[in-house]
Amino acid sequence: TDPDSMTWVGLRNFTRLWDDEFFWNALRNTFTIGLLSTVPQLAIALGLAHLLNYKLRGSAFFRVALLTPYATSVAAATLVFVLLFGRDYGMINWALSAVGFGAVDWQNGTFASQLAVSTIVIWRWTGYNALIYLAAMQAVPGELYESAALDGASRWQQFRHVTVPSLRPTILFTCVVSTIGATQLFGEPLLFNGGGAATGGSDHQFQTLGLYLYEQGWVNLHLGRASAIAWAMFLILLLIAGAARLLRGRKDSR
Repeated sequence: TDPDSMTWVGLRNFTRLWDDEFFWNALRNTFTIGLLSTVPQLAIALGLAHLLNYKLRGSAFFRVALLTPYATSVAAATLVFVLLFGRDYGMINWALSAVGFGAVDWQNGTFASQLAVSTIVIWRWTGYNALIYLAAMQAVPGELYESAALDGASRWQQFRHVTVPSLRPTILFTCVVSTIGATQLFGEPLLFNGGGAATGGSDHQFQTLGLYLYEQGWVNLHLGRASAIAWAMFLILLLIAGAARLLRGRKDSR
């Protein structure tokens, strides 16, 4: 912790990550939260964009409303969700009790806390992705829908066989960007923890890689370990980008 007392450790900060249970726990949490937030987020965004793609009264209002969560401060949004997911007086548990379910300890349960953090991410980014999909949908030639309608295709069939295939590059783009965002997730889990600590709960149950990096570097002052974690995150992002490029290349070859 003394900046004037330094020792060359070589690759030790990197090799120790292999046996660091907290690093692997943070990696698992990041993957789980990313999966819980990305899949529903993009599915809902695609559905909303499909609805807005048709002529609706007041469509401009709905488009602006979709961007409102994205424009909201991360701190403000997360603190509101902390109240909603409160164990004793939260509205979510009140609604669950109204339909016969017991109260859930959203902050201390492993899956429950990860689901709650994922909900914040879904709320913030669904509208943003919906507008990206909407812009891509409006670029689809109208002749394709007219031909499908003449062949007797319903709106659902047009969505499956015309809209979705036309949006594959955009869907792949949003999947990559959302995965990168999930890997870097920091503000939501930090503020969702009641004490504001970087531990991600009393048992590190929702500590992400971003939180673990912050805890090692700026709480424990182990800057070498934090740097190794940052490089590990960078390599993970390179793997994601490489996988997306490979997938795109295979689809283009077909």
